[in-house]
Amino acid sequence: MKRMEEIDMVSLTALWLPIVLAAVVVFLASSVIHMAFKYHTSEYRQLPDEATILDAMRSAKTEPGFYSFLYAGTMKEMSSPEMTEKYTQGPVGTINVNPSGPPAMGKNLMLWFAYSIVVGIFAGYLASRTLAAGAHYLQVFRVVGCASFMAYSFAHFSDAVCA
Repeated sequence: MKRMEEIDMVSLTALWLPIVLAAVVVFLASSVIHMAFKYHTSEYRQLPDEATILDAMRSAKTEPGFYSFLYAGTMKEMSSPEMTEKYTQGPVGTINVNPSGPPAMGKNLMLWFAYSIVVGIFAGYLASRTLAAGAHYLQVFRVVGCASFMAYSFAHFSDAVCA
């Protein structure tokens, strides 16, 4: 078996075309899937009494950002009897507040495409460091496919773990 230094590796710059093509395919496929199947529709629900909550957030001048409620600044505060009671009463959660105005679909789509490029770069890097030049396409697909699947599929698991 050859040592890693002896394996003829592919440079990452040689993979620019597959990386861009993969990003385009992911972008187009995900767009079709989300438009045709309404994939994320069931993941979101409307807040009860949304108008009252939005009025309260406006009057508090809530800036865009990621917020946690109930918020405890320290572990000591989190374990206090007062916070324990607040946690028991609920609700407890997180909220992501976006900038006001209509959704910037162009910007969001460009960021999604950029994310797809970044995933492709890291998957390509992993393949270029672990597979020899001329490796069988199924072996390449296993490495690149697994890394890409993890990047796209596991991105929000930490949200579920902390819920």
